[in-house]
Formats: sequence, C-alpha cells, structure tokens
Amino acid sequence: MARILLDTCTVIWTGTNRAISTSAADIIDECSDRNETLFVSPITAWELGILVSKGRFSFSMDIAIWFENYVGNEAAELLQLSSKTLLASSFLPGNPPNDPGDRIIIATARQHGLRIMTRDKKILNYADAGHVNAIAC
Repeated sequence: MARILLDTCTVIWTGTNRAISTSAADIIDECSDRNETLFVSPITAWELGILVSKGRFSFSMDIAIWFENYVGNEAAELLQLSSKTLLASSFLPGNPPNDPGDRIIIATARQHGLRIMTRDKKILNYADAGHVNAIAC
C-alpha cells in the first residue's frame, strides 16, 4: 500500500496533465490499479487560492470548482485538517521548511503515515534528513 499525500505542486501537475517523473507516474498508476486512494490536504486549496489570487497561476475554470472536481475524483480524497495537525506543524523535528503550507503538509503526512509526492526541494531535503517520507516527482 503506497499511501501517498500529493503536495500542492503535484496536484497542479496531475490536475492539469503536466509531466511528472516516470517513477512518480508509475506509483500513481500502481495506486490506481490497486484502487488505492491518493490524499490531498485542505491546505492545498488555500495554497492554490493564493497562487491564483496573486496571478502566479491560472486554471481553465474557477479555482473552487477546479479543486472540488479534483478531490471529487474517486482517486483523490481530501483529508480532514485537525487542530492536532496544525499544532504538530509548529513543532516539527529537525530543521523543517519555514513555509506554513509545507509545514502543514509535512505534519499531515507524519500524522497519517503518508509519503509526500513533491518536487519541493525543501520538503525533499527534510525527507532526506529522515523526518518524513517523500517521493520526488
């Protein structure tokens, strides 16, 4: 069982049919073949909203509709964001990224036993330090 949490960048790339690494695509295909759910943090909705509101990314439709369609797909499930996770994001071990969204995604992965699929170098470096499991995409 892969148990994958998609980082915001991975949601964008997979949701807009952009290329991800072959190994990451293979993992997603394997999850699909085994009817395993891919997970998304609610903080991803916030991060997407920030990107769109600042003009750094645009979608072919309203971002709220796009995101609901993405997590409405039976292969992607929106996790609950608890106060426990939010608090845990403030007390991550080692030298975690400073970005609040990244910290919440990391805390979510740690609390649910998930591997983060991302291209974010800071998250990947944090994973290399042994504090979270991650897959480069």
